[in-house]
Amino acid sequence: MSAERVIFGFHTVLARLRADPKSVMEVFLDESRKDARAKDFAAQVERAGARLMRVAAARLEGMAGGGRHQGVVARVVAATQKQTLEELLEGLQVPPLLLVLDGITDPHNLGACLRVANAAGAHAVIAPKDHAAGVNATVSKVASGAAEITPYFMVTNLARTLADLKDRNIWIVGSDERAGKTLFEADIPNSVAWVLGAEGPGMRRLTRESCDLLVKIPMQGQVESLNASVAAGICLFESVRRRGA
Repeated sequence: MSAERVIFGFHTVLARLRADPKSVMEVFLDESRKDARAKDFAAQVERAGARLMRVAAARLEGMAGGGRHQGVVARVVAATQKQTLEELLEGLQVPPLLLVLDGITDPHNLGACLRVANAAGAHAVIAPKDHAAGVNATVSKVASGAAEITPYFMVTNLARTLADLKDRNIWIVGSDERAGKTLFEADIPNSVAWVLGAEGPGMRRLTRESCDLLVKIPMQGQVESLNASVAAGICLFESVRRRGA
């Protein structure tokens, strides 16, 4: 039997409905909401063929576990990857743009990273199974729909996966405050996997040693580090800028 989970928030539920409507089992809408947004949302749920129920706000609070649900909660079949990382890379017609997260265990950070990766057009986000957050309701809510459409691969051996990416001529570029060059100065290929560690400890030693190149984000103020999702956005959009040029 397929595993189930709860997602909540307008953007998150609509993103799942658009991406995989058959996986949405039930949608619950705050019965007190009569505004235009709620009416439009209800119409989209019905067009998608999902079951819609109007319930009391207290029931939504319980289902969302205190999360900011906006009056919308859905029960869905837990998503499974439709293809492997290898299959995804084989099917690309453009240079791969990947984001690798090493040590990101906070669901809010992961959700924000998935959101920025999707905004930058990254083809996938990769993380180790043993030291990373999985996709849950909080991740989906923070990602604002991106968790439902951005491939997220949790791999058994991150160092081995990075080696496999190298075999595909994908450069492994790590963001490290100790690097000699900034990401604006370094020569960064179009086929790239950006690697980021958690704020503070950074990448693990073996991950750092697996990188082809280390670059730093030039810090102009007094703070010494950035949130992982902010750093991810800077790095990914630097690749976007260079591709556009």
